[in-house]
Amino acid sequence: MGSIRLENVSKSFGEAQVISALDLDIEDGAFVVFVGPSGCGKSTLLRLIAGLEDVSGGRILIDGKDVTTTPPARRRLAMVFQSYALYPHMSVRGNIAFPLKMAGAGREEIERKVKDAARILNLEEYLDRKPRQLSGGQRQRVAIGRAIVREPTAFLFDEPLSNLDAALRVAMRLEITQLHQKLKRTMIYVTHDQVEAMTMADKIVVLNGGRIEQVGSPLELYRNPRNLFVAGFIGSPRMNFIDGAEAKKLGAATIGIRPEHLRLSATEGLWKGRVDVAEHLGSDTFLHIEMDGIGPLTARIGGEFPVRVGDTVHVTPEDGKIHRFDEKGLAL
Repeated sequence: MGSIRLENVSKSFGEAQVISALDLDIEDGAFVVFVGPSGCGKSTLLRLIAGLEDVSGGRILIDGKDVTTTPPARRRLAMVFQSYALYPHMSVRGNIAFPLKMAGAGREEIERKVKDAARILNLEEYLDRKPRQLSGGQRQRVAIGRAIVREPTAFLFDEPLSNLDAALRVAMRLEITQLHQKLKRTMIYVTHDQVEAMTMADKIVVLNGGRIEQVGSPLELYRNPRNLFVAGFIGSPRMNFIDGAEAKKLGAATIGIRPEHLRLSATEGLWKGRVDVAEHLGSDTFLHIEMDGIGPLTARIGGEFPVRVGDTVHVTPEDGKIHRFDEKGLAL
């Protein structure tokens, strides 16, 4: 079991409140991602769950048991940090086995669990190597292996891929997702990268200024953002926002249109503009367009779109794909 419940949990450092009173339910076996900009409170919230920070108010329950004042070592949670924190003088085998040795496990149990973790993480051929002989992705797998052998109720990941290059991030993202499918354990993952959140999560918790803005599946947040913040944060490239007369025509203070929901024509369309920048990526083309009377818009077009900087284009949003927001930024 690995259900986690937060009831009216808050955190303050002196006079500064970094987590407003919030409630959250995390189901057993779920893969939940905390996402938001730097300073939004996502890592602090993870540390509160882990017991590395004391709560200022509210309760934390794991499998229905109140652990608000329980020390971290007794919460049966395993945390994987941004830094690998491996012992350089120990082999991969020694690093993975270390928490078991500290817990007084027997030699046979240690050997069995280390082998199981190495098999799951494809580290079997590296067990006798030192961390300096490994790539960044392999080192992070060792850190995850050290967590696996503890057989925790839940895994807590605090931006574990931040130190990796782009290619390794993609590979490790896939590996962690597959690991969740194998272990079927609750995982809470913190990132500022909304692409990681969209591709890995069962449920996304969008945080902003210590508050939960919205909770839902990746597609729920993409299709039905609750407010302007979520609409602008989820999706890449970010949603276009238009206010003024064009929004008023639709009875809104602001309208939002995702770049992939704009259709372009050289001859006709709802709005007209000039191409300022064209980013040709092969599979996609991103056009940054200065629209007459509206301002800048970004359009995402599949494949190579025949356009040059300075060209005039006509833009039309797809039917049913316009998001409407009121004066307070709430979805209508």
